[in-house]
Amino acid sequence: MTLAELNRGDSAQIIAIDSKKNSVQRLMIMGLVEGTEIEFLGRSLGGDPIELLIHGSALSLRQTDARHFTVTLAAKKIEANFYR
Repeated sequence: MTLAELNRGDSAQIIAIDSKKNSVQRLMIMGLVEGTEIEFLGRSLGGDPIELLIHGSALSLRQTDARHFTVTLAAKKIEANFYR
């Protein structure tokens, strides 16, 4: 699965990168490296670009670049609400 295949609200971890393109190498410099955890925030109306949350910052990137990042889905966090 790649970054381009994620859905809104998905959390994932980057496990592999095809870094042959210069644009992908620039994204790696910005923190998209193996082991990085990301959250998929959404995509524009036309589907491109997509928006990710990485290290507390939103990052937009094109689908063509997102396809170079292989990810694995993270387990969904269960939020408990406690009422007193």
